[in-house]
Amino acid sequence: MKTRIFSTLGVAAVLAFAILTAPSTADASSRGTTSTVSNDAIPAMGSAPLMKFKILNQSAQETTYAVIFGAGDEILGGLTKFAEENHISAARITGIGSIHNGTLAWLNPETKKFRMIHIDQQAEVLSLLGDIAMYQGKPVVHVHMVVGFGDGTAHGGHLLQAHVWPTPYPRPLYKKFDPQKGIAVIDPTIQK
Repeated sequence: MKTRIFSTLGVAAVLAFAILTAPSTADASSRGTTSTVSNDAIPAMGSAPLMKFKILNQSAQETTYAVIFGAGDEILGGLTKFAEENHISAARITGIGSIHNGTLAWLNPETKKFRMIHIDQQAEVLSLLGDIAMYQGKPVVHVHMVVGFGDGTAHGGHLLQAHVWPTPYPRPLYKKFDPQKGIAVIDPTIQK
Protein backbone atom coordinates (compact mmCIF):
# COMPACT_ATOMS: atom_id res chain seq x y z
CA MET A 1 0.00 0.00 0.00
CA LYS A 2 1.31 3.45 -0.90
CA THR A 3 1.20 6.20 1.69
CA ARG A 4 0.94 9.89 0.91
CA ILE A 5 1.56 12.39 3.69
CA PHE A 6 0.45 15.98 3.53
CA SER A 7 2.55 17.71 6.14
CA THR A 8 0.93 20.65 7.85
CA LEU A 9 3.18 22.85 9.90
CA GLY A 10 1.30 24.38 12.80
CA VAL A 11 1.98 27.40 15.00
CA ALA A 12 5.30 27.08 16.81
CA ALA A 13 7.17 28.80 19.58
CA VAL A 14 10.93 29.15 19.78
CA LEU A 15 12.22 25.76 20.86
CA ALA A 16 15.70 24.82 22.02
CA PHE A 17 17.04 22.17 19.66
CA ALA A 18 20.42 20.50 19.34
CA ILE A 19 21.77 20.77 15.80
CA LEU A 20 25.11 20.01 14.20
CA THR A 21 27.43 22.94 14.47
CA ALA A 22 30.64 23.64 12.60
CA PRO A 23 32.86 26.66 12.19
CA SER A 24 31.21 29.34 10.13
CA THR A 25 32.68 29.61 6.63
CA ALA A 26 30.71 32.54 5.18
CA ASP A 27 27.54 34.53 5.57
CA ALA A 28 24.80 33.40 3.17
CA SER A 29 22.95 36.66 3.64
CA SER A 30 21.53 38.80 6.39
CA ARG A 31 19.03 35.99 7.03
CA GLY A 32 21.37 33.21 8.09
CA THR A 33 24.85 31.77 8.07
CA THR A 34 26.51 28.80 6.42
CA SER A 35 28.96 26.21 7.66
CA THR A 36 30.07 22.77 6.46
CA VAL A 37 29.92 19.32 8.00
CA SER A 38 30.73 15.79 6.80
CA ASN A 39 27.93 14.11 4.84
CA ASP A 40 27.97 11.12 7.19
CA ALA A 41 27.03 13.31 10.15
CA ILE A 42 23.44 12.79 11.23
CA PRO A 43 21.56 15.74 12.73
CA ALA A 44 19.98 15.42 16.15
CA MET A 45 16.24 14.93 15.90
CA GLY A 46 13.85 17.40 17.49
CA SER A 47 10.56 16.40 19.02
CA ALA A 48 6.96 17.06 18.08
CA PRO A 49 4.92 16.27 21.20
CA LEU A 50 1.82 18.12 19.96
CA MET A 51 1.80 16.53 16.51
CA LYS A 52 -1.54 15.06 15.38
CA PHE A 53 -2.63 13.29 12.24
CA LYS A 54 -5.80 12.54 10.36
CA ILE A 55 -6.45 10.06 7.57
CA LEU A 56 -7.85 12.07 4.66
CA ASN A 57 -8.34 9.19 2.24
CA GLN A 58 -7.77 5.45 2.36
CA SER A 59 -8.00 2.84 -0.37
CA ALA A 60 -6.43 -0.53 -1.08
CA GLN A 61 -3.64 1.23 -2.97
CA GLU A 62 -2.97 4.34 -0.92
CA THR A 63 -3.56 6.10 2.40
CA THR A 64 -3.35 9.90 2.58
CA TYR A 65 -2.59 11.49 5.96
CA ALA A 66 -2.60 15.09 7.12
CA VAL A 67 0.10 15.53 9.76
CA ILE A 68 -0.48 18.62 11.87
CA PHE A 69 2.20 20.05 14.14
CA GLY A 70 1.53 22.05 17.31
CA ALA A 71 3.40 24.89 18.98
CA GLY A 72 7.09 24.06 19.40
CA ASP A 73 7.10 20.97 17.17
CA GLU A 74 10.07 20.26 14.92
CA ILE A 75 9.28 19.07 11.37
CA LEU A 76 11.85 16.36 10.58
CA GLY A 77 11.75 14.78 14.03
CA GLY A 78 7.96 14.78 13.96
CA LEU A 79 7.72 13.20 10.53
CA THR A 80 10.28 10.56 11.52
CA LYS A 81 8.33 9.70 14.69
CA PHE A 82 5.10 9.57 12.66
CA ALA A 83 6.66 7.15 10.13
CA GLU A 84 8.07 4.91 12.88
CA GLU A 85 4.87 4.80 14.95
CA ASN A 86 2.64 4.19 11.92
CA HIS A 87 4.97 1.60 10.29
CA ILE A 88 5.31 3.61 7.09
CA SER A 89 8.01 2.15 4.87
CA ALA A 90 7.37 4.17 1.70
CA ALA A 91 5.69 7.56 1.23
CA ARG A 92 5.81 10.89 -0.53
CA ILE A 93 5.52 14.11 1.46
CA THR A 94 4.37 17.59 0.54
CA GLY A 95 3.68 20.72 2.55
CA ILE A 96 3.74 24.51 2.69
CA GLY A 97 3.57 27.03 5.52
CA SER A 98 6.26 28.90 7.41
CA ILE A 99 9.05 28.36 9.91
CA HIS A 100 10.53 30.43 12.69
CA ASN A 101 14.05 28.99 12.34
CA GLY A 102 15.81 25.99 10.87
CA THR A 103 18.77 24.41 9.14
CA LEU A 104 18.93 23.34 5.51
CA ALA A 105 21.91 21.67 3.81
CA TRP A 106 23.43 21.35 0.35
CA LEU A 107 25.77 18.43 -0.43
CA ASN A 108 28.92 19.52 -2.23
CA PRO A 109 29.73 16.60 -4.57
CA GLU A 110 33.43 17.49 -4.69
CA THR A 111 34.09 17.61 -0.95
CA LYS A 112 31.33 15.16 0.08
CA LYS A 113 30.39 17.60 2.83
CA PHE A 114 27.13 19.35 3.56
CA ARG A 115 27.04 23.13 3.39
CA MET A 116 24.76 24.09 6.26
CA ILE A 117 22.32 26.97 5.72
CA HIS A 118 21.05 28.30 9.04
CA ILE A 119 17.74 30.17 8.98
CA ASP A 120 17.46 32.48 11.97
CA GLN A 121 14.21 34.32 11.28
CA GLN A 122 10.65 33.91 10.08
CA ALA A 123 10.49 32.42 6.58
CA GLU A 124 7.69 31.18 4.33
CA VAL A 125 7.91 27.52 3.30
CA LEU A 126 7.45 27.88 -0.45
CA SER A 127 7.87 24.16 -1.06
CA LEU A 128 8.37 21.10 1.12
CA LEU A 129 8.79 17.86 -0.85
CA GLY A 130 10.20 14.55 0.20
CA ASP A 131 9.87 10.85 0.72
CA ILE A 132 10.14 8.08 3.26
CA ALA A 133 12.16 4.95 2.53
CA MET A 134 13.66 2.17 4.62
CA TYR A 135 17.35 2.22 5.58
CA GLN A 136 18.92 -0.34 7.92
CA GLY A 137 15.46 -1.51 8.98
CA LYS A 138 14.08 1.92 9.89
CA PRO A 139 12.03 4.50 7.99
CA VAL A 140 14.12 7.50 6.97
CA VAL A 141 12.50 10.82 6.10
CA HIS A 142 14.24 12.76 3.31
CA VAL A 143 12.82 16.23 2.71
CA HIS A 144 13.87 19.19 0.54
CA MET A 145 12.55 22.61 1.48
CA VAL A 146 12.64 26.04 -0.14
CA VAL A 147 11.98 29.04 2.12
CA GLY A 148 11.35 32.62 1.09
CA PHE A 149 12.00 35.90 2.90
CA GLY A 150 10.25 39.25 2.98
CA ASP A 151 12.57 40.72 0.35
CA GLY A 152 11.69 37.99 -2.16
CA THR A 153 14.94 36.01 -1.85
CA ALA A 154 14.90 32.26 -1.17
CA HIS A 155 17.10 29.50 0.27
CA GLY A 156 16.65 25.78 -0.25
CA GLY A 157 18.17 22.41 0.44
CA HIS A 158 17.87 19.22 2.47
CA LEU A 159 15.81 19.83 5.61
CA LEU A 160 17.84 19.03 8.73
CA GLN A 161 15.61 20.78 11.27
CA ALA A 162 13.02 23.53 11.42
CA HIS A 163 10.48 24.86 13.87
CA VAL A 164 7.13 25.77 12.43
CA TRP A 165 5.08 28.93 12.48
CA PRO A 166 1.73 29.07 10.97
CA THR A 167 0.07 26.32 9.12
CA PRO A 168 -0.03 25.01 5.53
CA TYR A 169 -3.27 23.66 4.09
CA PRO A 170 -3.85 20.13 2.83
CA ARG A 171 -7.49 19.53 1.97
CA PRO A 172 -10.08 18.84 3.35
CA LEU A 173 -9.14 20.34 6.71
CA TYR A 174 -10.89 23.13 8.58
CA LYS A 175 -9.68 26.04 10.67
CA LYS A 176 -11.08 27.65 13.77
CA PHE A 177 -10.06 30.86 15.48
CA ASP A 178 -7.64 30.41 18.39
CA PRO A 179 -7.92 33.47 20.67
CA GLN A 180 -4.61 32.65 22.40
CA LYS A 181 -2.70 32.81 19.09
CA GLY A 182 -4.91 35.49 17.54
CA ILE A 183 -5.24 33.59 14.25
CA ALA A 184 -7.33 30.78 12.78
CA VAL A 185 -5.45 27.46 12.88
CA ILE A 186 -6.19 24.02 11.45
CA ASP A 187 -8.16 21.82 13.84
CA PRO A 188 -8.08 18.17 12.67
CA THR A 189 -11.05 17.34 14.91
CA ILE A 190 -13.51 19.45 12.88
CA GLN A 191 -15.61 17.22 10.61
CA LYS A 192 -17.98 18.66 7.96
